[in-house]
Amino acid sequence: MSAAAELGFDEKRLARVGARMESDIKADITDGCALIVGRRGEVALRAVLGFAERETGRPLTDRDVFATMSIGKQFTSVLALTFIDRGLLHLHMRVGDLIPEFRERGLWTMSLFHLLTHTSGLESEWPSVDLETLLDISKLTAYVAGRRPEAKPGEQVTYSTMVAHSVIAEMIRRADGGRRSFTQIITEELFAPLGMNETCLGPKPDLLERLCPVKAKFKDGMARAEDIVGVNAILATKGELAAGGYMTTLDDLYRFTNMLRNKGELDGARVLSPRLVEYCTQNFTGEKHNSLWDYTRDTKGWEPWPASMGIGFWMRGVGIQPGPMSNLSSPNTFGGWGAGSTCFWVDPELDLTFTFLSVGIMEAADHVERVQRLSDLVIAAIVD
Repeated sequence: MSAAAELGFDEKRLARVGARMESDIKADITDGCALIVGRRGEVALRAVLGFAERETGRPLTDRDVFATMSIGKQFTSVLALTFIDRGLLHLHMRVGDLIPEFRERGLWTMSLFHLLTHTSGLESEWPSVDLETLLDISKLTAYVAGRRPEAKPGEQVTYSTMVAHSVIAEMIRRADGGRRSFTQIITEELFAPLGMNETCLGPKPDLLERLCPVKAKFKDGMARAEDIVGVNAILATKGELAAGGYMTTLDDLYRFTNMLRNKGELDGARVLSPRLVEYCTQNFTGEKHNSLWDYTRDTKGWEPWPASMGIGFWMRGVGIQPGPMSNLSSPNTFGGWGAGSTCFWVDPELDLTFTFLSVGIMEAADHVERVQRLSDLVIAAIVD
């Protein structure tokens, strides 16, 4: 019996996942895809298909490195949760308790909880700052502190593309006593214990050599194509963009996903308490919708639906709706996704994980439809 069959999958049904990925690559919707489906901590399907760079014919391999895009937010968020476990931060902590500049201009009521649930009201778009400021956590935090939020903290779900996670990172750095840079902290406290040796924040020469170039496969949508392509410069420039300036590999992201499936522990290294993982992976935003998707009312005809934000994670929630997780998933399925190219999720009830990285950035709404279709195929292949 195959590994997939032993894990409760119908092999022929599971093969539809790879076939769908190959179809997207052939249609030039995307250039390359890498995926691991796991169950009960074991790999049921591993697929690495297409190109790392279509123009040169460079094939995608297991060793290739990807820009994480916004799943880097989950790296930053999980690090913040480890500081909560250690008593150095707490969810109700006001940002101004650690960063005095946040005691003015409508910012004083903003808490770590607001930042982690995208209810802080901080600006959602790319900030109007130069690259040096964007990649400097302290400077970007100072920029944020000098502006009024777009909404009162806690009032609405306003997805923060760039700035909120730099504020989280600055809170972590200050709670640590200012002894280490944020890059040192996340490397030493998260990546190293989990054996994520090919994941980093900012440029790392041996990873840059294997990096799949970031290329936009779209013209219009939530993000501007030129901003997406600008990620190449961000990854090559020394600095810290806590919202998405990370690089990783398929196996490293699978390790991170599997740690969350295992409620905070992997191979004897515990980075989170089981209770904290369970607590954070529930809907904390109720019926509020996510303003991120407002543009799809005209472009896709989608009506607003509950944001279902957990503390640091996207939640599946209930109801039939678009999103990066399958509508067949359990309601408490949680994970993250990144601009047009990346996604991971964990279904605790099915003991199932989905880890996905791709080359060639799709428009955001098209990407979540793509990974939802793949996720549907994965769950439809479970027969036990």
